[in-house]
This record gives sequence, C-alpha cells and structure tokens, in this order.
Amino acid sequence: MRGVYVLIIQIDKDVSMNVGALGKLTFEKGLYAYVGSAQVNLEQRIKRHFGKEKRLFWHIDYLLDDSLARIVKVLYKQANRSEECEIAKAISERGEPAAGFGCSDCSCKSHLFRIGDYRFLQESMRVLHAET
Repeated sequence: MRGVYVLIIQIDKDVSMNVGALGKLTFEKGLYAYVGSAQVNLEQRIKRHFGKEKRLFWHIDYLLDDSLARIVKVLYKQANRSEECEIAKAISERGEPAAGFGCSDCSCKSHLFRIGDYRFLQESMRVLHAET
C-alpha cells in the first residue's frame, strides 16, 4: 500500500537535540504531528518509525531516537505523495511548525507541528492500531 501518514508524538518534557543538518533544535513538552509519505510499503515505513535500532536518516529519526519522544497514535490514508504537503499545510493552520523539519524535498515550512489535539485529522484519515 502507498499513502500518507501522520505520527502523533508525545514529548514528555522540554528537550534539545541535534537533528542532522538542521543542527540543534529544542522541542517543548507537548503533542506533535509529523506528516510523512511512502509510495511503496507504507506499513513498513510506519513500522520503521517505531524501531529503536535504525540508522538515523530522516529528521524524524533523530526525534524518535530520544527516550522523551514516543508515538502515541498513527493516522494514515491511501493517497499520492502530493497529499503529504496538503495535510502539512492544513496542520500548519492549527499548529506551530518546527521550521524546516521533514521538508527538505518540498517547499513546505515544516512537516512537524506542535499541536493541541489531533481530532480534526481523524475526520479525513484512518487510525492505525499499532503496537507502541
């Protein structure tokens, strides 16, 4: 299956970390939404995000490598890659972007946002019941 997904991530307390080429970033305690896509093997891409033993490649890998960050829910839908940016733009209207995060291959401001809640996303996406 191919599609787009949103990882809902809880960060348990303020944390600063090096995020690859973005350098040192600080993330405040709270709830975050990360938008990604996989045009082949969507299930495998999502499963990879839950793993702790992986090469740090994407910006999200650095964040999820920290013990203070954990995925609490995964939302997804079958869609073309272009919808990844459409979803990121919709979340940007409600959330605070982490500038440049996860969007080095597009013109979006970010693909990671600090949010208050994610209920508005459940209207257009399905919930993946994944083990955390």
